[in-house]
Amino acid sequence: MQKEQIAKMLKEYREKNHYTVKDVSCLLHERSIDVAPKTIYGWESGQASPRADMLLVLCRLYHISDVLYTFGYAKQNDFTLTNSEKSLVEAYRSHPDLQEAVRVLLGS
Repeated sequence: MQKEQIAKMLKEYREKNHYTVKDVSCLLHERSIDVAPKTIYGWESGQASPRADMLLVLCRLYHISDVLYTFGYAKQNDFTLTNSEKSLVEAYRSHPDLQEAVRVLLGS
């Protein structure tokens, strides 16, 4: 995918999450990642691109779960989970002692 498309998606998802560039800079700083707002503007304008590891951090921050689809590298899975469903799966996985009861309850 072209750098311009990556830039467009980064800006679009930042705005979907109601973050300002300064918000993103502060959220990254809280994760011990120092990125100036000017750098974020550069990523969003296509003047520069974030490293792969930084792109993944931004995806997590922007709640992008299907990275390949979002940036145009693959078709979207027909099966996606909502945030609520993801929480249920995580809770299920963290309680192996209750998994059999859940399977019985759901009839699976």
